[in-house]
Formats: sequence, structure tokens, C-alpha cells
Amino acid sequence: MKSTLKFFKRIKSTIFHSIAFYPVLISTGFLFLAIALLFAENLEVINSFKKKVPYLLVQDNETARTILSTLFGGILSLTVFSFTMVMVVLNQASSNFSPRLLPGLISNKKHQIILGFYIGTILYTIIVLMSMGAYGSSSNLVGFSVMVAAVLGTFCIGLFVYFIHSISQAIQIHNIIDKIYISSSKLLRKEKTEQEDNLVKSHNISDKYWKVVYSNKTGYYRSFDIELLKDSLKSKENIIEIIPYPDQHIWKGDPVLIIKEPISKEELESLHICLYILSNRHEDDSGVGGMIKLTEVAVKALSPGINDPGTAINAISKLGQLVEKALKIKPKTFFCVPNCDITVVHNKISASELMRVVIQPIRMYAKADSSVSYELLNALVFIRDSKEIYTGYVAAIQNEIISLVNDLNNNISNDKDLKRILELL
Repeated sequence: MKSTLKFFKRIKSTIFHSIAFYPVLISTGFLFLAIALLFAENLEVINSFKKKVPYLLVQDNETARTILSTLFGGILSLTVFSFTMVMVVLNQASSNFSPRLLPGLISNKKHQIILGFYIGTILYTIIVLMSMGAYGSSSNLVGFSVMVAAVLGTFCIGLFVYFIHSISQAIQIHNIIDKIYISSSKLLRKEKTEQEDNLVKSHNISDKYWKVVYSNKTGYYRSFDIELLKDSLKSKENIIEIIPYPDQHIWKGDPVLIIKEPISKEELESLHICLYILSNRHEDDSGVGGMIKLTEVAVKALSPGINDPGTAINAISKLGQLVEKALKIKPKTFFCVPNCDITVVHNKISASELMRVVIQPIRMYAKADSSVSYELLNALVFIRDSKEIYTGYVAAIQNEIISLVNDLNNNISNDKDLKRILELL
């Protein structure tokens, strides 16, 4: 039962995050709108409206057919042209920035809604054209529906202008970096708030555990769904600690959970159902995932083929702020499951691991570039000197600073440039 619930949750998440969700939803709405208006053509209210504003209605059947055919062809062309542009933009983003940015650009809800209006209007005009064939050519009995089609066509032209503006803004790298920064900041702030709300629970935790649970698949750990816990397990007092941090890659057979009190075999198997281990590292949003994306943008910008230090510096400035926010979060978060005695312990990414995953790739690429190295060292000093970060993390940051200084001494030959950078210390 729990595995079936997990399956449906994954299906629901896939549907809601699909690029086709909003277009299908909006198109279905337009389909019902067309049918409803065709049924409403002979209502007294609509007939009264037709008599009051006859200049807004097309009385000739052939003229109406021509208008609908023109709208159909024109909006179909707009649809093809708009999303040809999207493909070009995605190709450019993948080549110049990072392929991992594509899901964020594809899932832009505003562009999906515009696509939905395009397809919905096309579907609407098709239904009205078909109804005209059913009514015959003696008189136009769908004048009100044709007027609505013309209004929708005009609205689609306005959406096309907005789409051109939106796509031109979305592809600019500083906007992409800002969007990743804002999204990751919200997620890190949420993690910090959750930890503070459950801080008092940590004093009752013992270091002695009974059982280690090993992963049954290889992938990236994403989350632990408490709702999928077996009911018999919820009725007992117990502590479950999740070993990997979100986005950490784990191999089949690696330890993923440790449990304080003994549990049955069925309860042990149910714990595997609660774990979400995905093959795609960036399938869902997370604070660490956002920082990794910024790292990839910076590394790509520093590659010889792109050679764009300005983008790397912009990414590092935002990355420094995100790392500082992440290091305010303590190593463990304790969460008590509502209406039961289960306590779930979530491990957060350590400072040394964050330096390895996020800072080290940039350091390796930027060690011979004095301007980018200056910004990177400046960010690390800012993080180290922050009064709000967890005190146990300072040593890892200082070790990364020492590693960067050693790389700079070995790779920057200009003494004046080197002295200017090291003055930050």
C-alpha cells in the first residue's frame, strides 16, 4: 500500500513539473469554452447582445469562415516561431552556460501558459469551424463565437510580444544567476527555520544505535517521506537518523539510515520506501543543488572555449552569499513526527564537503586568473569572518583558504598581482 502511494506521489510530481501540464490544462479549458459558447448562441441573453452590438458580429458565413481560417493559420505560425526560439535559446544556454540550467528554463510557467493559450485558441477555432460545417452555409449562427475567437487572436498577439520580451530576459546570464540565487536562498532559509523550530528536541538524542540500513539502489539521495512510514512503526518510540545529506550520491550497499530501537523485518523494509533516491541529481530543487549549478556556470565561464571571467565573478559573488547561509545551518536537524514518538534526524552537508563540491572546482580553474581568484578569496574571507556561521565549520573554510593561497603562489607569476590578492588576508 505504501509503495503504491509513493508511486502515485512520483506520478503526481512528474505531471505537475511537466512542460505539458499547463498547456493541456488550458487547452482543455478552451475546448469546454468553445462547446459552451456554441450551446449558448441561441440563448436569449446572447441574442439580446447580438441585437445591441451588431457591428461586433460577423453576419456572413463565408466571412466568418475566412476570419477563423486566418486566425488558425496565424496562431499556428506564432506557436511554431515562438517555440523554435525556445529551442535556440536552450541550445545557447547549454553551450555557453551549463546543461543543468535547461530544466529551469524549460519549466518556466509563464512560457507554458503562453503555449497553452496558443494551443487553446487553435483548438477553439477548430471547434467553431467544425460547427459551421454542421449548421450549413445559409446563415451564420456562430457570430458570438467568432467574435470571441477574434478577441482571443488579438490576445495571442499581445502574448507573443510579451513572450519575445520574456525570453530575451530569461537567457541573460545575470538573470539566470539571480533566479538561482533567490530560489536557493528561500530553500536555505526554510531549512534554517525548520532547524530552529526543532532545536529543543536534540537534547534527548543518544549516540547508541541498534541497526544500520544500507541502500538498495545507486543514485542521489533527495528526501525522506515521513508520511510513508509504516503505522506500526509510528506507534513506537524510536529515532531514525538519515546519514546522507540531500543531493549526496550514494552507491548500492552504502549506509543510509541508522535506527536506535529494534524494529521488525516488515518495518525495516518500509523504511526503504520512505527514501527517495533518484538517478538525476537536479530533478528537484534544493539549496545545495542551486550552489552546484552556480559552480558549473562559473567553471564553464572560465573554460578556454568561453573565457568569460565577468560571469564567473558574478556567480562567485552570489555563491559566497549562499555558502554563508548554508553554513549557518548546524550539522543535524531533529524533526519529531506529528502524533507519534518517532524522531527523524536529518544530516546536513558539512563545511569540508561543501568546500569540495562547490569551491574546489572553481579554485582549480581560477588559480591562474588573478581577477577571479581575488573574488574567490574575497568570498572565502567573507564566509570565514561571518559571526553567524556554525563555529565548527571555521576550520574547513580556513583550510580551503590555505589551499587557494598555495595554488596562487604556484600559478601567478606577477608579484604585484599576487600581493594585491593576498592583502585580503
